[in-house]
Amino acid sequence: MVIVALVAGMALPLTPVQILWINLITSITLGFALAFEPTEAVTMSRPPRPRATPILSGGLVWHVVLVAALFLAAVFGMFTYALDQGYSLALAQTIAMNTLVVLEIFHLFFIRNIHGTSLTWDAVKGTRVVWAVVIIITAAQFAVTYLPPLQAVLGTEPVPLADGLLIVGIGAAFFALIEIEKQIRLGLTR
Repeated sequence: MVIVALVAGMALPLTPVQILWINLITSITLGFALAFEPTEAVTMSRPPRPRATPILSGGLVWHVVLVAALFLAAVFGMFTYALDQGYSLALAQTIAMNTLVVLEIFHLFFIRNIHGTSLTWDAVKGTRVVWAVVIIITAAQFAVTYLPPLQAVLGTEPVPLADGLLIVGIGAAFFALIEIEKQIRLGLTR
């Protein structure tokens, strides 16, 4: 996002402190939740990966590129939307930061079941650790968005309710897109 903004001559959609927040607090915590995830039910029925096969397979590289493009489009889309609404740069950056965090949370629910559907009760139910982490991250995001002492540190402003709902809606649309892509891809490989 930073590179695209610099090349395009735009204002940064996230401040350096907000990037640090996302990388150190949000991303690490969400990644931590995956460490406690049980393996997918079909794990042992899949044959082992041949030794000569690279770890980053074509399918995984495709997923990384797809998710990166969708993240980029969503964050820049919300950032541009906020600026077009006449919001301050700080509020536009806050909306962009919250969009990125919501996308990461939705991606956590997708990535937990990368070889099967994420639309089962067991997948939604998840584990206590996953839901604890999601609750902690959500509470932390509310804190840095709405509590004045943390707003001063991260340079954030309160996000209006309608925009907050729009952010969650974009997260749900992102989840739907990558889940549809996964189902198409899995259908082709069966």
